[in-house]
Amino acid sequence: MNTKTKYLGLELKNPIIVSSSRLTGSYEKVMECVENGAGAVVLKSLFEEQIITDIEEKLKNNEMYFWYPEATNFVKKISKEHGVNEYFNLIKKVKANADIPIIASVNCTTSQEWPAFAKDLEAAGADAIELNIAIFPFDENVESKDIENLYIEILKAVKAEVSIPVSVKLGPCFTNISGMVSQLDAAGVDGIVLFNRFFRPDINIDKGTVFYDNYLSEPSEMTQSLRWIGLLSGKVKCDIAASTGIHDYQAVIKQIMAGADAIAVCSVLYKKGIPYLKEIIAELEAWMKKNNVGSFDQIKGKINFGQENHAEFERVQFMRKTTGILG
Repeated sequence: MNTKTKYLGLELKNPIIVSSSRLTGSYEKVMECVENGAGAVVLKSLFEEQIITDIEEKLKNNEMYFWYPEATNFVKKISKEHGVNEYFNLIKKVKANADIPIIASVNCTTSQEWPAFAKDLEAAGADAIELNIAIFPFDENVESKDIENLYIEILKAVKAEVSIPVSVKLGPCFTNISGMVSQLDAAGVDGIVLFNRFFRPDINIDKGTVFYDNYLSEPSEMTQSLRWIGLLSGKVKCDIAASTGIHDYQAVIKQIMAGADAIAVCSVLYKKGIPYLKEIIAELEAWMKKNNVGSFDQIKGKINFGQENHAEFERVQFMRKTTGILG
């Protein structure tokens, strides 16, 4: 059996990728993922907002920069470098000891200034960059097209700085997901990750406060990405990775059958521990052996070969079966 696959042009020993999270924020945790069989690891995101906030605080708290504005650019450069140095060092250390692709992650909201640092991520040894773009339509004065265009601008700004593959992790909050993915594909994205899972606010009815509690996914959430991967696979040039709600080997196989090139896992590792990776991989191999599947290429996108199955992915509401015209 051959469990290897390719994603973003990188060879993975299996399609399981550990998503960006606290589980991938330290050298020790990343190496635990490597030792337990991960096909690739996406490092914890470097946040654009954190870097910008650090810079603004430095400038605001020192009156000198009001009187010497020429020093402002110097401070911005130093602050940004300080903010990412720890991240660069993590990439270098992991790459020196890991034998799998290591993907850097940037959580970003603008295409200004910071994309130049993408080339430093490449220089540090990152095999690819995942752009975790989360721009929510909270402002009623902003047109949907403007938000979509910003995604394209960010992608192009980063692609202009690096030669390594760049993927974009999308949320499901688009009027036309197929259109958004097609635009990114035309702009040169190497891969799309479907979907990003955002914090979900809740209310404490006794304290009257907003809080965040259930941030881990559930297996039922897998079907959202399954639908869109099924609809998009074969229609775009870029690779597609499935994310959210993938908790066992069965979900992995389903996503590959729908057309996914790789599978990102996270919540299940919080629940069951990083060593659970070994169990998923072992069960994948057992399923392949039982069903005489020599490689994932044999089943990738298989479910889309029939027009009837494709139509099922497009269905948006249940229809009650009836026995007569009037039911």
